[in-house]
Amino acid sequence: MQKPPALVLPPPGSVSMRIKSANANTGERLSQTKSMVIPDLDTPSKPINRHRRNQSQHNVGQGLQQFQPVDFQGEYLNKAKISDGGKKLRKNWTTCWVVLCSNELHFYKEQKQEELAKLKPGGKTDGVDLCDAVIEWTTEKSSRKNVFQITTRSGDEFLLQSDDYATISKWHDAIKRAVGRLSSGDARPGAGKATLVRSNSTECLPRRGYDSTKIKAKEPKPEHRRSIMFKLNYSASDSADKNGVKNRLKKFISRRPSMKTLQEKGLIKDCVFGCHMLTLCQREGTTVPRFVQMCVTEVEKRGLEADGIYRVSGNLSTIQKLRFLVDQEETLNLGDSQWEDIHVITGALKMFFRELPEPLFPFRFFDLFVEAIKTKEQKQKIQSLKKLVHQLPKPNHNTMKLLFHHLQRVLTKSRQNLMSSQGVSIVFGPTLMWPELDAGNMAVNMVYQNQIVEFLLLECVEIFGPEDK
Repeated sequence: MQKPPALVLPPPGSVSMRIKSANANTGERLSQTKSMVIPDLDTPSKPINRHRRNQSQHNVGQGLQQFQPVDFQGEYLNKAKISDGGKKLRKNWTTCWVVLCSNELHFYKEQKQEELAKLKPGGKTDGVDLCDAVIEWTTEKSSRKNVFQITTRSGDEFLLQSDDYATISKWHDAIKRAVGRLSSGDARPGAGKATLVRSNSTECLPRRGYDSTKIKAKEPKPEHRRSIMFKLNYSASDSADKNGVKNRLKKFISRRPSMKTLQEKGLIKDCVFGCHMLTLCQREGTTVPRFVQMCVTEVEKRGLEADGIYRVSGNLSTIQKLRFLVDQEETLNLGDSQWEDIHVITGALKMFFRELPEPLFPFRFFDLFVEAIKTKEQKQKIQSLKKLVHQLPKPNHNTMKLLFHHLQRVLTKSRQNLMSSQGVSIVFGPTLMWPELDAGNMAVNMVYQNQIVEFLLLECVEIFGPEDK
């Protein structure tokens, strides 16, 4: 077999011409290809390998050297998607098998689905593109502990959670490192220093004067319509600020009267519902809110024997009407015919306690009361709870004393109203106390809440003392 002619490089500065000749007996045509590559004169020439198999293997190895995807071992995590392209979604937690590979985060219902996806590549999977994504811890988007949020550039938002902090912290750091590599361009195929490859050879020749920073970045995915509209509005507001609108708004806000001035003029009135207990009592000049006193008096006047008192719900629209009148501080007569249903009054009283910014049992006392109720010895338990009750702020203590003495009178009519101490505690447990951060088990907290209220109810005289007349 006749050997092909050797490649001869021309003098410097000229264009390299390669002529490929084939055997005339095979009938192949002569072909000429131009390689517009300026040879590097500083480095010695290397022998050229023309075997196609060796060439392809060499190119594959070179590509793998430039791009090394970062895979992370799969694990079961809790996932919730709260936004799709900027559109808010209802939060729905699901447990799924999470796998981090290269620039994507994949979600599978089970571990078996990942194995099937490996056997059948190209199949559609639920994945998240981590390019330009934002990873941050969050406590506002969920009441669960150990939650971090992934926000993609297309507007999708995901929450990932695990009860084990070490596990979720490991995933948070790994995903954040992957995003960092994608942002810097190290994890993308072909990223790094640009090279030119001589055609039909394995030589990689650097192009002189080439600036690798001028490589065109990958075009982002088309954004959601809402994101585009937001950008348009934002740019419009920027242009408006140039015309002095921002400065005029600042002057207008600075000239606005203060909240105290508006309250003194009577333009803004403080509400009763949703007001802090201490603030409300200071405003009214009492240690027990007037509305609580009015409700207790009216229930004892005509509702102690009502079937299911405090357990049966009243008409919600009528309760809201009563709430509105109380907030407007209008003259109120609970004996009026429109409040004939006693369950409306009890429902409004329960709503008052539920809407307090801080419950009747203050947040800082929640854990202390829980520890006290766990005491097994009866006398020691009474002393522990009595000590805590007397440490409460005066408005809380006096309101609690009035309420529990009232509920004890409700129990004296248990044959008529069919309410037991356990039934009353189930109603008022979560109404009078709850933790500031619901990080624990809600069911366990509810058990302790009910036990505390029931014990205070049964030992009311011993803990609070005799009722004030």
